[in-house]
Amino acid sequence: METQQQPPGQWDVPPPPATPPQAMTDIELRVSKRLLWVGGAAYPLRNIARVYTFTLHPRRKEAVIRFLARTGITLAVAIGLSIIGSVTFLASRSTGSGLLTFVWLGSGAALLYFLVDMLSVVTAQSHYVLAIETAGPSTAMVTSRNPQHLDQLVGYVAGALENPDTEFHVTVERLTISSPTNYYFGDNVNMYGGNGNVGIAA
Repeated sequence: METQQQPPGQWDVPPPPATPPQAMTDIELRVSKRLLWVGGAAYPLRNIARVYTFTLHPRRKEAVIRFLARTGITLAVAIGLSIIGSVTFLASRSTGSGLLTFVWLGSGAALLYFLVDMLSVVTAQSHYVLAIETAGPSTAMVTSRNPQHLDQLVGYVAGALENPDTEFHVTVERLTISSPTNYYFGDNVNMYGGNGNVGIAA
């Protein structure tokens, strides 16, 4: 590789500053060489069946119903064991009281866990997302703070489907969800940014 010599007395032009790293919440969505890239995942344009936006809602109603069912079962078991403990208490005072203490401490801890689990769903926020469905069972999802941005991307991707030689790239945001079972999805979902959220069946 040849190096061009600078005229005497002329300083070398410094290189442009490096592009600052993107925030961890950012992800690149681009079309290149008939492939749609969502972060590090590539989807052949010919395999994309649908591109659309929708609001992803938490399963709040199901969370409340699940909490009530769990509470009912836990209390029923605790009361049943308490009755057994009371009968045992007649024969052995220490054994009966120990069983009652264990039962109600365990029940209280379980109810607290169920309450926290319910509140994590009830207080979870909804996400406006861009979904890209393939001819297979998976769907890629990304989000953005600007809903209009996602709506425009639908047009960009649809244009790329009609004209496979089209190329573009944009930056969107990762869909960060800690528990995908707490949201309404389609069939199978490949999400970017959560924990173990690949191929989640809803």
